[in-house]
Formats: sequence, C-alpha cells, structure tokens
Amino acid sequence: MVHDRTRRLLFLAFGFPPALKSSSYRLREIANTFARSGWEVTVLNAEQAMWENEFGLDPSLLDDVEPSIRVIELPLTRGDLETDLRSFDEERALHPARWLAQWREANEAAFPEPTFGGWRDPLERTVLALHDEQPFDLVVVSCVPYVSLAAALRLHEERGVPFAVDFRDGWSVDVIAGGEAFAADSEPGRWERRVLEAATSLWLVNEPIAEHYRARYPELAEKVRVVRNGFDRGSVAERLPEPATAPLRFGYLGTINFKPPFVKAVLAAWREARATHPLLADATWHWHGNLGAGASRGSSEVAQLLTAARGDGVSYGGPVPKREVAALYESWDALTFMVIGGAFMTSGKVYECMASALPIVSAHEPVHDASTLLADYPLWTGVEGLDHDFLVGAFGRAAELAVSTSAEQRAAAREHAERFERSRIMREAVAWLEQRLAVGAGPEGVTR
Repeated sequence: MVHDRTRRLLFLAFGFPPALKSSSYRLREIANTFARSGWEVTVLNAEQAMWENEFGLDPSLLDDVEPSIRVIELPLTRGDLETDLRSFDEERALHPARWLAQWREANEAAFPEPTFGGWRDPLERTVLALHDEQPFDLVVVSCVPYVSLAAALRLHEERGVPFAVDFRDGWSVDVIAGGEAFAADSEPGRWERRVLEAATSLWLVNEPIAEHYRARYPELAEKVRVVRNGFDRGSVAERLPEPATAPLRFGYLGTINFKPPFVKAVLAAWREARATHPLLADATWHWHGNLGAGASRGSSEVAQLLTAARGDGVSYGGPVPKREVAALYESWDALTFMVIGGAFMTSGKVYECMASALPIVSAHEPVHDASTLLADYPLWTGVEGLDHDFLVGAFGRAAELAVSTSAEQRAAAREHAERFERSRIMREAVAWLEQRLAVGAGPEGVTR
C-alpha cells in the first residue's frame, strides 16, 4: 500500500497506562506496535482520576510507551465509584441501592451497558471532532467498555473511517459461566451484529471465544482472528531460576477476584500441604494484585481470610508496579496460578507464569483455556479444580520441582512460553490487519 503521508490511528483504549487494569499491558503493546509500524497514534482514554478511583494507577506502566504516542484523557467518570458523601444528593444518601439501580437504567437508556452507557454521547462527539480536526485512517476499539463501539461505528457511518475491534473476551459470550451472554435479537445483540458487520476485523484472545463468534456470525468468520495475550519481556528475568533451597517461597500475582469459598479451599489445601510435606514446613505464600475496586479496594472478606492465614505463612502485599514484576518472580521458587471461569477464559497471567520457568500449581476449572496452554509446560503440576487432596499434592510436587529441576528443564519451560511473547504476537496481528486494509483500499491506496 502506497501512502503520501503518515497513516493516522485513533485507538479507543480505556484502561491505557497508567491505569492499573488487567488490560493495560495489551493496550500499551497495541499502541506501541502501530507506532513502531509507522502509524501516528492517538489514544483516547478516561482521565487518570477515574482510574485512581477504580483499581488505581501504576506510573511505571508509562516507562515503555512509545514517546510518539499522543494520549487524550477525557473527563469521564463512574458515578458508582464516588465515595465523597458531600457530593451525594438526598436520593443517593438515603436510598443508595435505589439510586444505583436508577443510575444503571439511565446508562442503559443511552447504550446497553449499565456502567458505561452514559459515555456514548461525549465519546461520539469527541471522535467526530478529532477526525474533523485531522482525519484518521483507522480506528481500533479495545473493549471494554462496549460503548466505545458506538463511537467507532458513528465515525465509520458518517465519515467513512474503517475500524477494527479488539474484542478480547467478546460481548455475547459469557466467559465466566460459559455459553451465550445475550440473545441475538436483544438490544445488545442487535448492536453487536451492526458493529461487527461494519468492522474490518475482530480480534479475540483465545480459540473458544473465536469459535463462538464464527458460529454466531458464520458470514463474518473471515474477519475473526485469535490474538492472544502474552508476556512482556521486561516482566521476566533473563536468567533462568536455579534450584531452590528451604524455606521455599510460593507466589501469586494477579487480580484477586475470587469468592470467599474459593480462597478458603486453596488456603486449607496449603495449610495441610505445609503440615504434611517436609519441604513445605517453613514455606511462605505471597499474594499480590488488585483486591477489589473503588471503596472496597483492599477491604473484603477475602482480605480478612488472607490476614487470618498469616500463621500459615500467607501474606498479601497489594499490587506491584510493572517495573518490579521481574524481580518479584525472581524472588519466588514456585507459582500458584488461580483464575475464575472455564473453557472460554484464559487469563493473561498464565503466559507470564510460564515464562518464569518456575513450577506452577493451578487452582481453576479443569476444562479451561489456560489448561490448554499449560498442558505442554514441563513444570506444571496439573489441575483438578479445587479438589482438596489434589491441591495438597500439587503444592508438594511443586516444592519438589523447585529444588530438583535441572537447567535443561528450566530452558524447556522458557522455550514453551517464548511463542507467547507479547510483542511478537502483536506484530503478527497488526501486519495481518494492515494487509486487510490494503486489500480493501481504494485505487490510491488510501484506507478511508
């Protein structure tokens, strides 16, 4: 494709750094890859104050953002996360549950998304104004929020700008429970079809979700591409771990969004493993990551369970800045990989865990996309959900691997993970999208 000027990308990337979100690493790599491919990239995000009220901020996430990328922060908020009582009206102060229900209904009146639907009008006005100021050649939308799709669609319909959707976990698939999240003839179903028919391409994080969309929209199947998450090179120490010595240090890094029964089950298995396996007698288990959002951040029944388990060598250390992740993995001897969902869920952390070349104990549904990835990882102890005896044994097997694994086995584990290095995945995905745009370009090769 021949261009007489730099191609311009508008990237709707809510949760872009420094927001401390599970999606932030992916959003950063998408923007960086386009910038390194010669695009002039403008990122549209909500203001930092909103993200600080949600899961918080990590300024170190900005360390590796390409300096040419322009970031515009919109004064968008989430009223449900407001904690300043002085800003509450009488209805909210006296009837908070009723206020919340009404707030969600008002959002859905604008767009079928209860938390973010109210953003539709300011988003649409903003993207139109930005394009009219200096035209874009492509829009990429990374969901959530799904209301971003409305803005991209309007720009496409009114100004002819092509757009691609980084759907990640999709919309019409329930990645937690499995199956359909809403019917095709529902309001979100109609929106989804309208958007995907107009989109240039659709990226999804794993094959089960991609297959859901191929089956739901067979006529659009050629637009679908699996673009997995992956690990960032800077999150993994270059040198391979050496055999560990007691006391062993187990670690968990990731979003702590588990229900109390789940946490009770894994803590009970840890307690017994520690009491029965000689290598675990003085072992410690260190948890890190987001625990709750907004006013509930760091304060919940799960937090209380972790605090109560201190006598079993368990600790909770909060989120970890991106620049410190590699050193944290290097300080551990074995990992626990815990995640919700089933066949449609993967979790971005599984790639990081594999790249660490450490033994991995899994606590999740056996039929899980992460199981597909871990099946050939040589230091995985297997998975049987929350089966108590299996988990007890898995902690013991991980301890044995931590002290006995050879350098050759560590290298094989790292090699297994290498194909999931994030920049490699994203370069291939962006090149594929550029090829689709080239095929659909006009006679002058202009993509809009």
